[in-house]
Amino acid sequence: MARIFKKNDPKVIRAWTFYDWANSVYNLIISTAIFPIFYEKVTSGNRQIINGEQVDAVSFFGRQFVNTELYSYVYSASFLLIVLLVPILSGIADYTGTKKRFMQFFCYLGAAGCASLYFFDVHNLELSMFSVFMASIGFWGSLVFYNSYLPDIAFPEQQDNISAKGYSLGYIGSVLLLIVNLAMVMKPELFGISGTSGEAKMKAMRYSFITVGVWWILFSQYTYYYLPKGNKGQKGNIGP
Repeated sequence: MARIFKKNDPKVIRAWTFYDWANSVYNLIISTAIFPIFYEKVTSGNRQIINGEQVDAVSFFGRQFVNTELYSYVYSASFLLIVLLVPILSGIADYTGTKKRFMQFFCYLGAAGCASLYFFDVHNLELSMFSVFMASIGFWGSLVFYNSYLPDIAFPEQQDNISAKGYSLGYIGSVLLLIVNLAMVMKPELFGISGTSGEAKMKAMRYSFITVGVWWILFSQYTYYYLPKGNKGQKGNIGP
C-alpha cells in the first residue's frame, strides 16, 4: 500500500532543509568565489578594441565579445529559459505527480555542468560556456521545484522557520567546501597538485569545480530518499 505523507513530518522536513546543504555550494563557489576568478584569468589577455574601448575579448560563434559581458549574457539566457520552461514543467509535474523527478533532473544537470567546468577551454568557448549554462539552469530549475515542496510539507506558520534552517545549513555546507577549495588553491602541493605555482593554482580551481558537482549529487541523495514524489493531478499535495 502507498504510504501517506503528512505535513510536519520531521524526517521529511530535515530532508528538505538538507538540500540547501547540497546545492548552496554552487552559489558560493561557482557563482561567486572561485569560478568568476578562474573565468577572468583564462579569458583575459586578448586585448581588442570593442565599442571604442580596449578590452579583454573572446570569440564566441565567430563574434567578438567582452569576456565579462559574455559571461553575463550566458547567465541571462539561462534565467530566460527557466522563466519560459518552469511554468510548463511545473504544470506537468503537478499533473503527473513527478515533482521529485523534475527536481532530480535539474539537480543532476546542474551538478554535471559544474563538474564539466573542469574542461573549460577558452579555445573551445562555445562548449565551455554551455557548461556554465547547464550549471545555472540546473541550480535555478531544481530550486523552483525544491521551494514548491515547502507548502506541501509544512504548515504556513512553520515555513519561515524551516526555510531559515535550510538557509543556515546551506551557508555552513558551502563555507566548509569553500575552505577546502581555497586551501587547494593556496597550497596545491598539500593536495598532490603539481606544476608551477600558477599552473598548480589553476589546476586546483578546476578540481574545485568537480568537488562542487560531487558534493551536490552526493548530499542531495538524503533529500531524495525521504522527499515524496507528488500526487497525480493534485496540485500542492504530495505522495510516495
